[in-house]
Amino acid sequence: MAKVAFIGLGNMGGPMATNLVKAGHTVTVFDLSESACEQLRASGANVAASAAEAATGADYVISMLPAGKHVAATYLGEGGLLARLDANTTVLDCSTIDAATARQVGEAAAALGIGFMDSPVSGGVAAAAAGTLAFMCGGSAQTFEKARQILADMGKNIFHAGPAGAGQVAKGCNNMLLAIHMIGTCEALEMGVRNGLDPKVLSDIMLASSGRNWSLEVYNPYPGVMEKAPASNGYKPGFMVDLMVKDLGLALEIARQCDFDNPMGQLAQELYSQHQQAGNGQMDFSGILQKLQG
Repeated sequence: MAKVAFIGLGNMGGPMATNLVKAGHTVTVFDLSESACEQLRASGANVAASAAEAATGADYVISMLPAGKHVAATYLGEGGLLARLDANTTVLDCSTIDAATARQVGEAAAALGIGFMDSPVSGGVAAAAAGTLAFMCGGSAQTFEKARQILADMGKNIFHAGPAGAGQVAKGCNNMLLAIHMIGTCEALEMGVRNGLDPKVLSDIMLASSGRNWSLEVYNPYPGVMEKAPASNGYKPGFMVDLMVKDLGLALEIARQCDFDNPMGQLAQELYSQHQQAGNGQMDFSGILQKLQG
């Protein structure tokens, strides 16, 4: 079993850290939220007064932070964690951030002989709690082998996407596609309903046909079709519109960096931004159906 520092105990980080405790690792956590730390203490984790204290002597440092600026502030510079760690520590940043910052932290870690992987996740809060997340990892093959040993206690599908920053690119591609097929699924269901079809029957037809996709099969956006989906629970997230807007912004930045025109991704970002600005940022992203309904 490993000694793990976990920094960032939000909706995703909290259950991820809890699963590491359940797996038998010695976990020390830090978060600015005292209540989040106390929840982890109740689950069996140790609580540190700072990120630096949590990382002291750790085999793995795992972070789940809101944005690239928070990741950079945590790891870089004289006061950052990289300056305090040695080559025996493996750093896994599971935050969803811009690829440029992930590469910057990866390069700084490599210069110090520290293994680093950007390891963003897919699956949402339910998968974080169930320990079935997908991890998209960017870093060296050697670091990936070390990372896989600990990520397996939080997730089910663990991929090595390439060098540092590649995990963030993979996450951007995935979530852009997720937004696009969620909007398309909502459009198809609403068009059918307005023409007299039962949304459950139409869903079954499309699931058995070429329109089959994850939004239909796992996360149906039409209320009453799928009992455990957010749509049948008042669009309680789940995965918030605010987070989808953030991820689509990152995806568009990835496209700009390689001079790629992605019209479907741009339209998805525009529609979700409009939905957010209408006061629906805390709603599950499948609630985009309501915008399409007018």
